[in-house]
Amino acid sequence: MNKTLLIILFLITTTIISAQSYKYEIGAGAGMGFYMGDANPNKPFRKPGAAFDMTFRWNINYRWALKCGLSTATMRGESSGLGLYYPSAATYSFKRQLVDLGVQGEFNFFNYGIGQTYLNTKRISPYILAGVYFAMIPQAGDGFYSVSLPLGAGVKYKVGKRWNMMLEFSMRKTFGDKLDGKALDDPYKIESSALKNTDWYSYLMFSVTYDFGLKRRVCNNID
Repeated sequence: MNKTLLIILFLITTTIISAQSYKYEIGAGAGMGFYMGDANPNKPFRKPGAAFDMTFRWNINYRWALKCGLSTATMRGESSGLGLYYPSAATYSFKRQLVDLGVQGEFNFFNYGIGQTYLNTKRISPYILAGVYFAMIPQAGDGFYSVSLPLGAGVKYKVGKRWNMMLEFSMRKTFGDKLDGKALDDPYKIESSALKNTDWYSYLMFSVTYDFGLKRRVCNNID
């Protein structure tokens, strides 16, 4: 009887340990960034540039997460070949390095996790995101500094107990009209405002993260 009880206790403890989940993630990613604005009003993924990011994520529960991200991407634009007509038949092109830092909330469509079968967790889950970032191009005489609002979606896959992969796409609305530089700041001489401008930027990123910080620890001490 005692042996049977010990075996049952051992199996329960082993199950709990193997099912432990973590509060935080840290990782990095790479992908592409692109711009839409005066030099590219309606063609997604035109003139993409390399993009990289660093991620810290707080998993509030199996559905909700809060991510803090630092990203950088090369933004490029070129007006030729798009049928655009500027005053004096001018054409424009630019290449600038954007940096942004901010937070976003994420909602998983499924209970994202591994091992907690009684909670119906899934190793893979699509998710949606929204947040607020601060974007900047720290360039002397022609810099850009603005709040941006990201909206997007992605999919997460738990490779193992501590490792995750994700693919994410987001579009980010800026509150400024100088992402593409001074030359393209109001080329038609139409006054813009924080709520009326044409500058957006987007990321398509593949990331890998590592879990840490147990949500729950099992105490094996016997009093």
